[in-house]
Amino acid sequence: MPTTGVVCYIRRDGRVLLQFKTPGRFGGGWWNAPGGKLDHGETPEQAIMREVKEETSLDVTDLREHGTLMFYFGDVAEPDYLVHVFSTTHYSGEPQDSEEGHLEWFDETALPYDDMWPDDRIWLPDLLAGRSFRGVFHLTADYKSIVSYEYDLLAEPVTNE
Repeated sequence: MPTTGVVCYIRRDGRVLLQFKTPGRFGGGWWNAPGGKLDHGETPEQAIMREVKEETSLDVTDLREHGTLMFYFGDVAEPDYLVHVFSTTHYSGEPQDSEEGHLEWFDETALPYDDMWPDDRIWLPDLLAGRSFRGVFHLTADYKSIVSYEYDLLAEPVTNE
């Protein structure tokens, strides 16, 4: 069974809030949206609201799930992670850095892709365009390069029914 994770792209006025993950943490040294793992019994929506609050001090609402991404790290037969990808423009509070990393707003047309997960440049433009998708990514064991991938746009929005 893969570890189930969540990530949420918080958007405002053509900008997106990213977190520079603290070195030593999973994804450390890269920009990513806030997120993490589901706790036992949590739904993806509950998990992302909790993770965003813990990592940014923001309360998010009106979440849109864009799809799922499956990740294989290295030469393995079973996936390591299944990630539910969300976005929202609805939040309250002021962003605060946490031990997870430093927060910064980026213009959506100038994201730091060279310092982000290598798969982000494939699907993140579709998220920003409001599309739904699913992807399966095989990365090197050090997570730095894509070995192969399958990626599809979905005709219908993702539902959790």
